[in-house]
Amino acid sequence: MKRLLTIFMALMLVLTMTACKPEEEGGGTLVIYSPNTDALVDVAYTFGEKFGISIEVQSMGTGECLEKIVAETENPQADILYGGMNYANAINYADYFEQYVAKGDDKLPEAYRNINGVSTHYCLDGSAALLINLDVFAELGLDPEEFKGYNDLLNPALKGKIAMGNPAASSSAWAELTNMLLVMGDEPYDEKAWEWVGKFIDNLTGILSSSSAIWKGVANGEYAVGVSYEDPCVSLLVDGATNVKLVYPEEGAVWLPAGVAIVKNAPNMENAKKFIDWLISDEGQAEIAKTTARPVNTSIANTTDKMIPFDQINIAYEDIPYCGENKVDWQARWEQMYNEAHPE
Repeated sequence: MKRLLTIFMALMLVLTMTACKPEEEGGGTLVIYSPNTDALVDVAYTFGEKFGISIEVQSMGTGECLEKIVAETENPQADILYGGMNYANAINYADYFEQYVAKGDDKLPEAYRNINGVSTHYCLDGSAALLINLDVFAELGLDPEEFKGYNDLLNPALKGKIAMGNPAASSSAWAELTNMLLVMGDEPYDEKAWEWVGKFIDNLTGILSSSSAIWKGVANGEYAVGVSYEDPCVSLLVDGATNVKLVYPEEGAVWLPAGVAIVKNAPNMENAKKFIDWLISDEGQAEIAKTTARPVNTSIANTTDKMIPFDQINIAYEDIPYCGENKVDWQARWEQMYNEAHPE
């Protein structure tokens, strides 16, 4: 009788503990390699807090992230590459990542769904952001309200006052070049677009080695215009900058999807899958909407009033595979054109 009573009490204890479990089960660890901004990294920490998972983030450039993942193939140290999974990387490094399609991927806009079973898209990066310094414009006698897009970059008054990165070395500058080639010709990526690029190169100040040097240089008054990308430019406005203005080219602006992927044989596989599923859920997308990146679920709007809604921007859609196929040739052509226009 005592034994039966003991068994009964033990069963009741198990049932009670099960009933009292938190709604969100979790625990364990998730190790993330990421080139992302602090705001997007904070989204990962929010996930960890929600599920009781310890988040370890190693922040570094995309190239270094990929190098470490490749070097650690036999003994993976990371679970997730969070950011840096553009089309080319998702294809070229597919063997180093797990095949996994997140729950809810089919609910995303078709253009932004999982490419090849490896990379899940979670946010959109604006590749066409023209940041202008209002004070420098005033010094040059230019009206910032008349600056509408790419063609205005050819204004002779701006010669030597424009900053951009190197498309052959910078992922953001590469995205800027493909955006130009998409919208500045009679047809996408045609010779007329390349002719326009040549004229733009003639007006350039020079190529900067750091993406951050572009928008920082504009904010500091070193340049009149920076050919940059949306996230850091909006961050300046959110932080209270009043001497700069962000212009989306009237000819068309592209938003490219940023990807996240699970490292092959990740030590914490279930937590990795849970993170990706959550990241594209409505809740995860709402967290991204608090940053200066845009949710890949375009029905969820950003919370800051510094970001212009999509319906007020002329959005263009890049042929991502086509640009990937031509990347090496186009980078070489850019470098040749630039070196001819700016011989040392």
